[in-house]
Amino acid sequence: MAYERELAAARDAALQAGELALRYWRSGVKAEDKPDDSPVTVADRESERLIVRLLGEAFPRDGFLGEEGTGETGTSGRRWIIDPIDGTRDFVRGNRLWSNLLALEEEGEVVAGVATFPGLGEQYWAVRGGGAWRGSGEGPVRMKCSAIAETRRAVLCVNQLNRVLNYPRAEKVLPFLAQFGASRSLGGALDAMLVAGGSAEVWMEPALKPWDLGALSIIAKEAGCVYYDYTGKDTIYGGNGVICVPGLETVVREFLGI
Repeated sequence: MAYERELAAARDAALQAGELALRYWRSGVKAEDKPDDSPVTVADRESERLIVRLLGEAFPRDGFLGEEGTGETGTSGRRWIIDPIDGTRDFVRGNRLWSNLLALEEEGEVVAGVATFPGLGEQYWAVRGGGAWRGSGEGPVRMKCSAIAETRRAVLCVNQLNRVLNYPRAEKVLPFLAQFGASRSLGGALDAMLVAGGSAEVWMEPALKPWDLGALSIIAKEAGCVYYDYTGKDTIYGGNGVICVPGLETVVREFLGI
């Protein structure tokens, strides 16, 4: 399998970083506010340093882009994109919905990704052309999105509803939600994995960074989902993202006006 060594190293680094973060999570940790008002903790920073060290030792020519400030240009044409704790607000409140996200980008394209939920004991991963997989202490299970194509039977995951009035099409959000059989908002990465695993059909977030999207996008695509930003482009640099099942792509695109 292509990227087998990279995937193994990323999964191991994610698990080690998760164990480090769990120690802080169990004892409690205070958050600081970053300039954009998002929270950060010592666990975020130490987890990122650990991931960079482990992957840097394994692949010394690769570059890095991390949420907590890591920015290293490599010589291999590849870089690792890291969110050491996605869901820091959840982390500091003591719930289990937070994760760490690792993606490998090669020549501008995400080719591998790992999403790990230490508090839930779950890990999701994918490489380009190799399918998407989930593990939770037992053997890996291949992931496949649902075949639902009717909104009345579908589950919609929309995050950052508290900021919906700040974004275009705000007046259309409630009528759009009303089409669906149910809605969820458990946290960005977990909701995205629900769609990839066949438990929901649409995931949307209006404000995201590359480290939020790298791992989630390839896992979703390898599970059979469609991924794009709010302009319809397959990119992790658009500032937002959509993951949906093929049968509802047209509905979502109509809502976004694309």
